[in-house]
Amino acid sequence: MPPKKLQKKRKMPKSNYRNTKIAVMKVLTDLINGIELLESRGDLSILIRGIQFDSRKVEAGDLFVAVKGSHVDGHQYISKAIEKGAVVVVCEEIPAEFPDNVVLVRINNTQAAFGKMASAFYNHPSANLKVVGVTGTNGKTTIASLLYKTFSLLGFKVGLISTIKYYVGTEEFPATHTTPDALQIQELMAWMVEAGCEYCFMEVSSHAIDQDRISGIEFDGGIFTNLTHDHLDYHLTFAEYLKAKKKFFDQLPETAFALTNADDKNGMVMLQNTKAAKQTYSLRTLANFNCKVIEKHFDGMLLNIDGQEVWTHFTGVFNASNLMAVMGAALLLGVEREDILRILSELRPVSGRFEILRSADGKYAVVDYAHTPDAIQNVLSGIAEIRSGNEQIITVVGAGGDRDKTKRPEMAKEAVKQSDKVILTSDNPRSEEPEQILADMEAGIEMHQKHKVLSIVNRREAIKTACMLAKPGDIILVAGKGHEDYQEIKGVKYHFDDKEVINELFGNN
Repeated sequence: MPPKKLQKKRKMPKSNYRNTKIAVMKVLTDLINGIELLESRGDLSILIRGIQFDSRKVEAGDLFVAVKGSHVDGHQYISKAIEKGAVVVVCEEIPAEFPDNVVLVRINNTQAAFGKMASAFYNHPSANLKVVGVTGTNGKTTIASLLYKTFSLLGFKVGLISTIKYYVGTEEFPATHTTPDALQIQELMAWMVEAGCEYCFMEVSSHAIDQDRISGIEFDGGIFTNLTHDHLDYHLTFAEYLKAKKKFFDQLPETAFALTNADDKNGMVMLQNTKAAKQTYSLRTLANFNCKVIEKHFDGMLLNIDGQEVWTHFTGVFNASNLMAVMGAALLLGVEREDILRILSELRPVSGRFEILRSADGKYAVVDYAHTPDAIQNVLSGIAEIRSGNEQIITVVGAGGDRDKTKRPEMAKEAVKQSDKVILTSDNPRSEEPEQILADMEAGIEMHQKHKVLSIVNRREAIKTACMLAKPGDIILVAGKGHEDYQEIKGVKYHFDDKEVINELFGNN
C-alpha cells in the first residue's frame, strides 16, 4: 500500500501586514535609514505598501529587494517585480533597462540590508522584546523550547521560533525552517509585540547567520550549545561552519549576554571577540553555571546544581547540559534561582527529543531527532548510562537526502559503536535514491561489524523489524526524524510519524 500524502497544515496568513495596524504605509527614507547608499534615482520620500524579496509575492505599491541567495539571484527578477507593481527596487547591480517611474536604490549588500529594512517596516519589533538566540549543532530546539515553556510557566507571554513550531503566545504555526527568512522573522516578532509578548526565544541556524537572515534583530542574549560535524554541504569546511556560528556572537551588543558551553572545545572560541557579557555553563569544569549528574534513570535524572539537588524528567548527560543553558539564560534574564529550580523539576522533554515509549511487555523505544554523528553518539551514550547491562540496544537510523553526504558513514559508524544491532533505513531521501544513501552509510562500517547491521529501505519495515528483534527490556533507538510527521520522497511529503508507528507496533493504540 503506497504511503498517504501528508495533509496540508494550517499556514501562516499571507501578507498579514497589509491589514495589521503596525505596518500599513511606510516612507522609503525610514526603511533605508542607516544604510549606506551607493546611488539612488527618484523620490526617496515615496510611500511603501509592502516589502518583498520574492518577486512572485510582489503587489502594487511594494518595495522589492533583489537579494543574491545561495540558489537564486533576485536581480534576475527585477523586471518581473516591476511588472507586478513594485514602485521601488533596492539592488546591488542596476539592470541595463530600468523604467523612470520606479525609484531605484543601489547599495553594497542587499542581503544584510534586507533584514534591517524589514525590521524598520515592522517598527523594529525586537526592540520591544527580550530576544535570545540559541545556536550550535545540537540542542537548539530543546533549549529554545524549554525557555519558551519556562517563561510561560512564570506567567509571561512568550514567542518561540524553532524547528518544531512557531509560537506567538499560545497560538502556534507550523515551522518552515529552523530560522525563517528575515521578512517572516520580523513579521512574527511584530505579531508577538501586538499580542503582548515580552520575550522571544529563537533557534539561530548557521545558514541564517551566514545569509544575514537575523540582520535587524536586537538580541538581548545568545547561547552556544556545541559544534560538531554537520552542514558541510553548505559551508564546505568545518572552519567556515565555525566561523558562521562565531559571527553571531561577534555581532552581539554590549547590552546582551553571551552564554557558552565550556565543555565544548569550541565553546570559548565563541566568546573571543564578542562585546556581550561573557558567561559559561558546564558539567565538567568551573563555570558561571555548574551542575553534576548524580543519578540516571529512564524516567529522569537527579542533578546537583550549585549544591542543591533537583529531580528532572530528562535523561542523558547532554540533556543535563541543555538544562544548564536554560537555567543560566533564565538567571541572566532576571529569574529568581528558586523559581527556575522549581520549574526545572516540572519541565518535560520536547517532542521527538529523547522521547521514551514503552510496550506492555516491557520493550522500550527512544525516539530522537539525532541526525548528526555527534547527536547519535550522545543519545546512545545516554541510553548506555541507564541500561542495567543485559538489554540489547537496537538502533534504527538513516540519513537525509540532498544534504551533507560526508556525515553519512560517520553516522553509521557511531551507531554501530554502541549498539548490539543496527538497521540502516530511509530518513527523508528527498530527490536521492535511498539505496545510494544507505550505501554511503554502509561505507562507514568495518568488516568485522557488518554481521550486526541490516539495511532495510522501507522505514516502517525497518522499525517493525527492530520491534520483532527486541525482547522485553531491550531498548530500540529510532533516530533522525524525531518530531517530524512526514517523509519526503521525490518532492512529495507523505505522512510518517515514528512515534505513531512504534505505538502501533507496541499495541499502545
